[in-house]
Amino acid sequence: MTDTAVLLPGTGSDDVFIRSVFTVPLTAAGVTLVAPEPVPGPDLGHRHRLSLDAAFDAHGPVLAGGISFGAHLAAEWACAHPSRCAGLLLALPAWHGSPVDCPASVAARHSASLVQRDGLDATLASAAADVPTWLADELSRAWRRHGSGLVDSLLAAADRPAPTLGQLAALDIPVGIAAVRDDPLHPASVAAQWAAAIPGAELRSLSFADFGADRSALGRAAVEAWQASAANAKAGPPSR
Repeated sequence: MTDTAVLLPGTGSDDVFIRSVFTVPLTAAGVTLVAPEPVPGPDLGHRHRLSLDAAFDAHGPVLAGGISFGAHLAAEWACAHPSRCAGLLLALPAWHGSPVDCPASVAARHSASLVQRDGLDATLASAAADVPTWLADELSRAWRRHGSGLVDSLLAAADRPAPTLGQLAALDIPVGIAAVRDDPLHPASVAAQWAAAIPGAELRSLSFADFGADRSALGRAAVEAWQASAANAKAGPPSR
């Protein structure tokens, strides 16, 4: 089992949030977390994939994954380079294939247009009125870190296709998927579709209230699912 995990942030998010979600559960599993900083702009996805390539060059096959857009990118990389990926930790996948009018994609495009029209401060103030305080604080920190590249970062994530269910079905590695049951932007039904498509994948879910009370609860769900998937793969198919 790999001892290095490279995990990527979601749309407009950052490595700080990744660490808040995954550091504790990965440490408990004996895995070292690498959380690359986002490089804001239209090449956001490409730069994140380069960080996965660099980790493979340094460590050999790694456990890859992320949250939302980061989960999409990690799965995309695993599908393209199966020998480089030892497993996947996928939290809150938002769509498969083309984003079309998926809620998270629509929300990212809407946020980008508001930042362009009204500016960052006004957009954050509006967003804060509709989300819990902890999430408003996360958005404020991460979006300000993206700076002038925020709009391009949001659009890069919103418009990028995720792997199709057919591509996911070709994966042959341990995969843990975590869903938040009542997250409207990342429907639990999408996570269930990913889990059903990937052979041997395990799915765990939690409530948004649990996630809000303890960010690491999401990471713990993904890690536990991955460990179960790895254990099942090691045990092999049941005897008949």
